[in-house]
Amino acid sequence: MFRTTRAPRALCVLLALLATACGKEGSPPGKGPAAEKLPHYRVAKDFRLPDSPTWTRAKRRGYFTVGVKEDQPYLGEKDPATGAYSGFDIEIARMMSASLGLPPGRIHFRTIASANRETALQNGQIDYYVGTYTINDNRKKLVGFAGPYYLAGQSLLVRKDENDIHGPQDLAGKRVCSAAGSTPYQRIRTDYPKAVLVAYDTYSVCVDNLLTYQVDAVTTDDAILIGYAAKVPAELEVVGRPFSEEPYGIGLPRGDDALRFALDDALEAREKNGDWKKAYEATLGLSGVPAPQPPPIDRYPAS
Repeated sequence: MFRTTRAPRALCVLLALLATACGKEGSPPGKGPAAEKLPHYRVAKDFRLPDSPTWTRAKRRGYFTVGVKEDQPYLGEKDPATGAYSGFDIEIARMMSASLGLPPGRIHFRTIASANRETALQNGQIDYYVGTYTINDNRKKLVGFAGPYYLAGQSLLVRKDENDIHGPQDLAGKRVCSAAGSTPYQRIRTDYPKAVLVAYDTYSVCVDNLLTYQVDAVTTDDAILIGYAAKVPAELEVVGRPFSEEPYGIGLPRGDDALRFALDDALEAREKNGDWKKAYEATLGLSGVPAPQPPPIDRYPAS
């Protein structure tokens, strides 16, 4: 009886917060970045990067096409009513556009699932990607990375009535959900093979399944999970310590080193002038976690 009554209510709460509203009086209000509190980024004048084919194409068309996520609270979230994107990753994308000489208001955002990021960059569907994209050596063989601009760590999201899961060591026989093609999915499969893995294209579907008792835990980076838990704090919580290091980078076409180095320079400048911290506090900081120190930028050699 407990599960059959609680699950629909929990799902309604999540839908109210992540989409429009269930219309149920008393549901907690959705929290999100306030447009008037977001930073404004000074656009670099007379910026030129002729050695970058990606930048040259974007300059010619007058805007960047940027791949992002649309279902990650405080990081990359799309308003279903207006189509507007918001979150920390969205702000990183905007400040990078400004540093590269193009007004951030002209960015064309495209939602790209985790499993399709490399293909989208290789095929020229997007100019760069900002969406909780972990830098690792295998991906460097396929795409380039600027940054990192944030250091996350893999963790676990569970229901508050879950008493058996306190860390990855407790996942044997448990149904654990993550995004197909993601680093967290691969880590659970390799390091915790007794877990029963479930994969979807988006983490929001995983959270839906968690709230309706179809899975026992959701795993991905703590930054993402903190956002979901902050949306429905009466239902969900992040447990245990992070069990990995996930340096988030800006994905770009492999071999476009001129663009990569320019993005590295832009990140460093925005961290020094305070824009990075302002962007964090207006977005991810709303979850209650204070701004960390940005990680050192990895200026690896030209490919």
